[in-house]
Order: sequence, then C-alpha cells, then structure tokens
Amino acid sequence: MNTELALPQVDFAEKYDAVIVGAGPAGLSAALVLGGARRKVLLLDGGPSRNTRATAAHGVFTRDCTPPNDLKRLGLQDLAPYDVTVCQTPAREIKLVGQEFAVRLEQRWVQVRRVLFATGIRDKLPQIAGLRERWGRTVHHCPYCDGWPNREAKLGVLGSHQEGHHLALSVRAWTDWVTLLTDGPDELTAQQRRDLHKVDIALNTKKIRRFSGEDDLTVHFEDGSELCLDALFLNPTQVQGSTLPAQLGCEINEKSRVVVNENGMTSVRGVWAAGDMTGAPQYVVSAAASGHAAAVSLNTTLIHEEVRAHGAAFHKSPDEQSHVGEA
Repeated sequence: MNTELALPQVDFAEKYDAVIVGAGPAGLSAALVLGGARRKVLLLDGGPSRNTRATAAHGVFTRDCTPPNDLKRLGLQDLAPYDVTVCQTPAREIKLVGQEFAVRLEQRWVQVRRVLFATGIRDKLPQIAGLRERWGRTVHHCPYCDGWPNREAKLGVLGSHQEGHHLALSVRAWTDWVTLLTDGPDELTAQQRRDLHKVDIALNTKKIRRFSGEDDLTVHFEDGSELCLDALFLNPTQVQGSTLPAQLGCEINEKSRVVVNENGMTSVRGVWAAGDMTGAPQYVVSAAASGHAAAVSLNTTLIHEEVRAHGAAFHKSPDEQSHVGEA
C-alpha cells in the first residue's frame, strides 16, 4: 500500500518527535515516558476511553477502584512538567512524507517523526434490546475487573461455544450462583456440559427478548418467562477503534488486532501500537505497560537516528560536543 502521497501546501513549522493517537492508559503511559525522555510529544485525545462507562477500575496498583475518568484526569496531570501537548481532537488523516509523517488535525497538518497508535478497540455487543444501555453498569466484560464488586452475587454469563463455557467457569470463581445463557442452542460439547454440571452452573438455552433493570438486571425471554440477576458477563466481538493503522498499511490479523513485535513495532517503519488494539491482555495495567514498552522502543530508534545524523560531532572537542543536538 503506497501511503507516500502528495500533500496540500502546508506549513510544517509545527513539528514533533512523536504523535500518540489515543489518550487511554496505553497512550497516557507512552506520553509520560516520552515526555520524561525530553521528547516533544503531541497527544491526541479523541474522546472517552473504552471503559468510561465503568464505575471503577480494578486491579490498578495504588489506584484500585478509582473511576476510569479520574484515572485519566490524574494521568493528564502527570504530563504537566513535560513537553507534551494535549489536543482534544482525533487524528483525521496520517500520511507518510519521506521518512516522517504528516498528521491532519481538523484543517491543519503537523509534522512528526514517529507515530504511536493507542486507539484501542470497540466492543460490538449482541443486538438484544436493553443490553447496550447497561454496558459498564450491570453488564460487564472482565471478571478480573468486575468480579470483586459482584462477589457472591447472582450472575449470568451470555455466550455459547468454547467462549461461553470458559467465561462461565471463570465467573464461577467469584460466586456460587451462575447461569450460562446461550440465547438459543448452546453448541457445547458433552464434556463442556459436564464441566458446568460439576460446579453447579445452570444452563439456560431460551431465546432472549430483552434486558431491563437499573441496579439489577432482568432477563426477559421470548416465551414470557423472566430471570432476575445482579449482573451479566459476556465476551463481545471487538474491532479496531480507528481505521488509521490499516490505512497506513499496518498488518491486521484475523482477530482484528494490529500485529506488533515484542516492542510494539508494527509492520510499518516508524509506527508503533500499544494497548488493547494489539491483542494485549485487556486490563488497565497491561495497557499502560504496553504503552511504556512501545515508548521506550520508539525513543531508542530516535536516539540511534540522532547518533547517526550527528556522528561527526563526536569527534569534536568536549566543549563542542556539549552543544550537539541543541540547535
């Protein structure tokens, strides 16, 4: 895919070492590392994080049970000492220009040396009435994030096949009362049904009409019956949160994840990706760690690039060397 295209006549006076697209845990962590490395960084905050509807983030070291929006606010505050510009807009377009990149923000372009995507993924929930309205409140994705608040509660798991079986067994670790709702034929193996029976997980194959409830959850079935729950867990289908990585030519795998190496490098030179969008474990701390690692890798390439560009300067006197890179 050829992304090195002609650009409109623009002023590239505004230049950054790196642009970070996305201000969730991965993007904020990467900005903190690069800012601390004395890099000029543009952080593009395109809107609410994926977990913004959740009441609290769990398993976050020193910040357990902090609301996600408060975590983001604290993360942005941490960037204050550094040369990090936070812009409340998504990247509209990114183009390869020689060995660097041009990024369009609304009607203006900026020039950057490196790109780090932290745009996350989007959850595509089953098309059942009332489900999306309760997402992040009484409908959850991760038992390690929301299992503790629902310990010993009356829980449902929506799913079938291997994924429904696995999630139901996982949720069972937090409570003795679990029902696997398959919304039709369960498509489980005989062994999977035996597994559920061993740990007293009920199996309900009725078709679901809708969900209702405020602080709890009622499942309304097509046959007119109902089931009252405290909360529901499911594994939604997920897609990339941004089309920009694919447009730049980054490799995307069959699970809709951007393919990266152990350092967060994508298949496109000068482009990194971090967090949920890469298939990393979908926890706040995992996303932050992924952003940290990608930022270190990105900065390392800048260091080596600058050494090559200014190599001749290292043969100058010590006094002259002290000024290398200050221009």
